[in-house]
Amino acid sequence: MSKRHAVIIAMNLFATGLLASASAFAQSETTGQAAAAPGTVPATANAAHTAAPKAATAAPASTAESRSAAALALTHEPTFDEGTAQRIKDAALSYSDLAVRGGWPTIPADAKFAPGVQGANDDLLRKRLILTGDLAADKASGAFDQDLADGVKRFQARHGLAPTGLMTPRTLAAMNVPVQKRIRQLEASLERLENTNFSFGQRYVVVNIPAAFAEAVENDVVVRRYRVIVGKTEKPSPTLTAQITGVVLNPTWTVPSSIAKTEISAHMRKDPTYLARMHMEVLDAHDNPIDPHSVDWSGTHTPNFTVRQQNGSFNALGAVKIDMPNSYSVYMHDTNQRSLFSDDYRFDSHGCSRVDNVRDLAAWLLKDQPKWTRAAIDAEIATGQHLEVPMARKVPVAWVYLTAWMTKDQTIQFRNDVYSQDEQLLEATAEEAAFFSNAGNHPLTAHMAQ
Repeated sequence: MSKRHAVIIAMNLFATGLLASASAFAQSETTGQAAAAPGTVPATANAAHTAAPKAATAAPASTAESRSAAALALTHEPTFDEGTAQRIKDAALSYSDLAVRGGWPTIPADAKFAPGVQGANDDLLRKRLILTGDLAADKASGAFDQDLADGVKRFQARHGLAPTGLMTPRTLAAMNVPVQKRIRQLEASLERLENTNFSFGQRYVVVNIPAAFAEAVENDVVVRRYRVIVGKTEKPSPTLTAQITGVVLNPTWTVPSSIAKTEISAHMRKDPTYLARMHMEVLDAHDNPIDPHSVDWSGTHTPNFTVRQQNGSFNALGAVKIDMPNSYSVYMHDTNQRSLFSDDYRFDSHGCSRVDNVRDLAAWLLKDQPKWTRAAIDAEIATGQHLEVPMARKVPVAWVYLTAWMTKDQTIQFRNDVYSQDEQLLEATAEEAAFFSNAGNHPLTAHMAQ
């Protein structure tokens, strides 16, 4: 059995014997950006803890630019860099130490909290926040004041929740997820990273699927961050590494055969004018147009034709597509439904990644080609003409699945296991470890464990 498996299994057994299962809260958990080492007073040099996120005030209407600016303001620390795996190991050990000391208290589901009012569970809430570094240790008692509200905001920001400072049901559910659950998230994220082979460059792009965010990283600093819409639970986005090779302006959309067989066929059975209304055409194997009425839309067979949507404001890919050849045939793109980026739950695609403010990302990708400024990209899109712009230098891209990680400023972050991959991975890892452990005890295979 490898040292890596031995460490992970040991941590599993260690934590499992200390705390009860988190299954009662797993479905309601909402997680995100995290705190300093548990059980310690946050370092004053840590920007994540010196000031709590400010609650949203009455603001202008949300725009792609304002959403991207707000996302970048959270932190310039990358989710994924060359030190991420080691930092996850450190975070897991820190949380294991917290587990030894009993974890954190459970806050009653019917607890009431009101700013400025002394509540029966205020001190319990303070203890909960102190243990994960969201509140200074010298703030252990008192009514629900601004210090406590700021601690709640820090916790919320760490867990992907709106930093309101109010004890919402989702905030309470996230606080009551036991430490063993958090350790398992760290273990699973570490296992996935150790199976990821990614060549970090001076510039690269990362999509963290559970967080539904994309980051453009340059010189180890996040210079752009965008909300993204990733795959539905039944059509999950894959984890992958690839190279961004080009940007397509005013793209057409070639409908995947699986969508043509199910969704397009269903629309055509109900409404034979659907393709015309959606500016779609049916093509044969040689890209020659064929009459839609000659096609079998029963959906019982794999399509022997291609459905392609013309470019325009109605196109599902919007105005920009980012090419990144890979075995899953997924990519990053714009959308004609940009209002979806305002949602907190952004798992609604067929596997590709729709990017908020994608024109800004395109300009950053093409920054080595002076002709393609943001203004030039906007002007070219306005012409309505399809144009493929190859990259002068390819940019590495990784789609990762991290439900728990720690950034360089020692902030431990968590996200929901939206595709339920954590437990499945850890169960498979444990079975593999058990197999090799048993094999090592057999006289004929003992040499395998050496």
